[in-house]
Amino acid sequence: MTGDFDFYVGTWEVANRRLAKRLAGCDDWEEFPATSVARPILGGAGNMDEINFPTRGWSGLTLRLYDPERSEWALYWVGGTASSIDPPVVGRWNQKRVFVGYCDDRFEGRPIRVRYIWSDISDTTAHWEQAFSEDGEQTWETNWIMDSVRVS
Repeated sequence: MTGDFDFYVGTWEVANRRLAKRLAGCDDWEEFPATSVARPILGGAGNMDEINFPTRGWSGLTLRLYDPERSEWALYWVGGTASSIDPPVVGRWNQKRVFVGYCDDRFEGRPIRVRYIWSDISDTTAHWEQAFSEDGEQTWETNWIMDSVRVS
């Protein structure tokens, strides 16, 4: 429902773990910090956050919009160059307060399925992860994990 992502409004320190190479059988993880600042938009019908990765020299923006007719959220990622918007990851929250969303996309020219999971939500913490599947959701490679802690 509208407001499902309100927990993320504010400023967060984000610990990132990302596979050095995705969909390549890699098990080497890169770790780097980020700061995310989120705010509500459109009278509460969505929100957006801008995230800055200072040690990487890049940033991005996530736009989250709620569709009340479908009871679904669409999450759009815009990379720091702002030259394109990735296809929306669409999903919903379950009874356990876990968001799961999916989209079809391409990675290095290959078609993939993308999954986002938001979980372990509290007033001061949140967990997000991204996974890719190349085989029609038979297997998933989790390739990016963010653990957020609210800045007082």
